[in-house]
Amino acid sequence: MNIGAALRQGTELFQRAGIDVPRLTAEVLLCHALHRERPYLFAYPERQLTELEWIHYGRHLHQRLEGKPTQYITGEQEFYGRPFRVTPDVLIPRPETEHVVQAALPMCRGKVVDVGTGSGAIAITLALETKAQVFATDISERALAVARGNAVELGANGQFLLCDLLSAIESNSVSLVVSNPPYVRDGGITQREVLEWEPRGALFAGPDGLDVYRRLIPEAWRVLQPGGALVLELGYDSLAGVRALLGPRWREPTVIPDLAGIPRVLVSERAN
Repeated sequence: MNIGAALRQGTELFQRAGIDVPRLTAEVLLCHALHRERPYLFAYPERQLTELEWIHYGRHLHQRLEGKPTQYITGEQEFYGRPFRVTPDVLIPRPETEHVVQAALPMCRGKVVDVGTGSGAIAITLALETKAQVFATDISERALAVARGNAVELGANGQFLLCDLLSAIESNSVSLVVSNPPYVRDGGITQREVLEWEPRGALFAGPDGLDVYRRLIPEAWRVLQPGGALVLELGYDSLAGVRALLGPRWREPTVIPDLAGIPRVLVSERAN
């Protein structure tokens, strides 16, 4: 079978299964099987697959049809223009989280902490884009192993700490806390790919989706220096609840929408 026929077959399988962007998914998985970039597929559509390439491609197609996310099959997701390794031990970085990075960049100075770092996408990006001293925390040792590996691969300096939220960080020592915490209400996701593959602890946060915010906001106040900033990613319906949790110890927050107009990032400063 040649490349063109393999792509057609993969696309048709995904179309029948109702998988999003079937052609692009087939292209990505075939590239992974061939260890080539996408332009190669269009330049050599008549090139025959070797037996081993066909076996790998067939396995990738089957995994995707079984619900495994494409990023976990290829082991990679791009974030802020850089390739990050991802495994089922970490949440797949989403494009919306780039809004968190963009909000945090102007405030990156001194000591910065990314809470619940997962793959390290936020922390590593901030470390590479600024001269800040970046720390990253996570409660999962396996997630930290992925983040440390990404830091090495991308040449980023940073310290990765195994702890719950900010428990390993000294009081009044930080200029910026940034986080994409779990914020999905229990039962708020039905997609098979997410429920069966992504780490539940990185997604769900109680009946109202605010459980982690309730613990994180006071902890952020403790570790921040007066005037230090907190940058949080929001769920699509989190804004009112998170705003109410801030209280008088925080300045009036700035809210940044994503490209769909949904309130996506909240920025506030410690008031005293």
